[in-house]
Amino acid sequence: MTITDASSLDRASILLVDDMEDNLVALEAVLGSLNEPLVRARSGEEAMKALLRHRFAVVLLDIRMPGMDGFETATNIKRLDQTKDVPIIFLTGTDADSGYAFRGYATGAADYLTKPFDPWVLRAKVTVFLELHRKNQQLERLLAREQAQFDALAGRMSSIEHLLAEHPQPDVCELRARVGEMEETLRTLRRP
Repeated sequence: MTITDASSLDRASILLVDDMEDNLVALEAVLGSLNEPLVRARSGEEAMKALLRHRFAVVLLDIRMPGMDGFETATNIKRLDQTKDVPIIFLTGTDADSGYAFRGYATGAADYLTKPFDPWVLRAKVTVFLELHRKNQQLERLLAREQAQFDALAGRMSSIEHLLAEHPQPDVCELRARVGEMEETLRTLRRP
């Protein structure tokens, strides 16, 4: 398993799961131009370990692998809270069983491509999931910031309640100052 600079928040790692070296090399060649970290896994077991260690924008998953096949791997991915929302694109040979696509979607795949695949189509599909991943990260950061602001507002309200409970005739200037802090937090929350 190789990880290329997966530490940056704005980077969206892509998990490549295939037991064949040639297929992994081909995927890296097609997706390398996206300049995102590409992580290799040579089995379903390796893929699960990688998914538990890192966040991924998308998983490209071969169906036919020894041991844990792609369907079983996808089922395990979708079973865990930590990984259930990671989109999966199944990849399989053209001689695959016609029921593979149905099984792939039934196990939670977001998409399904047969090999040999059109590099432009694969890159376009992966790019969509990278953008969705970035938007989700932005949303998570925004929600965390708003939660911190609500927590600060609740703390300020609590301090006013405490002041009123301890002092029957509180200092009006101090109350105004604390209310002013609350108003400033509310103004911050209203900004786009």
